[in-house]
Amino acid sequence: MTKEKLITGKTKLLGVIGHPVEHSLSPVMHNAAIAHLGLDYVYLPFPIEPQNLEVAIAGFAAVGVVGFSVTIPHKQTIMPLLSEITPIAQAIGAVNTVSRKDNKWVGTNTDIEGFIAPLQTTYKQDWSQKIAVILGNGGAARAVVAGCHQLGFAKIYVLGRNVQKLQAFCDSWINSPIDENLQVGTWDELAKLIPQTDLLVNTTPIGMYPKVDESPLSVEEIANLPTGAIAYDLIYIPKPTQFLKLAEKQGAIAIDGLEMLVQQGVAALKIWLQQETIPVEVMRQALENYLDL
Repeated sequence: MTKEKLITGKTKLLGVIGHPVEHSLSPVMHNAAIAHLGLDYVYLPFPIEPQNLEVAIAGFAAVGVVGFSVTIPHKQTIMPLLSEITPIAQAIGAVNTVSRKDNKWVGTNTDIEGFIAPLQTTYKQDWSQKIAVILGNGGAARAVVAGCHQLGFAKIYVLGRNVQKLQAFCDSWINSPIDENLQVGTWDELAKLIPQTDLLVNTTPIGMYPKVDESPLSVEEIANLPTGAIAYDLIYIPKPTQFLKLAEKQGAIAIDGLEMLVQQGVAALKIWLQQETIPVEVMRQALENYLDL
């Protein structure tokens, strides 16, 4: 039996804020990493309603919270409440990781790092002649666009259903270097794009539990995906999604959202603990055990 960890007056606090937050998988992987490293920290879920955000963060400062993750619906609304926001979080327009520095709150975004981690390691290649197609144009798509730009993709297409929202999405990058590689379009353009796609990313909730039989693309649409292309779904329950199953049948490489979740968590822990060695395997394993995968 492992010794039960004792929480004392010296235990440092980390956590995740969201509403709702009881389904968050972050405590599972972060506490596993902390235990493995033998550190006196604990990572807790904090359910915080939107109207209580400001007072909650002031409370966190008062009780000496070291840092916290930010999930829906606070990723944007928290920004004006922070003293400093990193350029990367500024570019995405969302914060998912907050840390305490010189008695001030600093916000950053580790979703980009989480997203590109498997593309920089396991599936590393020269992306400069490649085309990325991103399904959906919400908050998650922003991190994916920034990640694809960082990897050096020649063309990044973002497809959505609402023309106004697409236009706003496109306009929001105008003052950034990302603007020149980015194109937006409606789903009607999919048929034309699929045969030339090297990386296809689903950032929509289509296919997420409980609607596990749904896929953002039909069998017919995925049929034209080139063999060896990468299909990446940000969803991690179910694992694999219908979308990834169909893509794999076409000979595509499948990456699911669990890896992104783990890797953005690794990046956050590096900031909070101020150390580079984070037990990635332990975190991945903890989630897989917890989800019975």
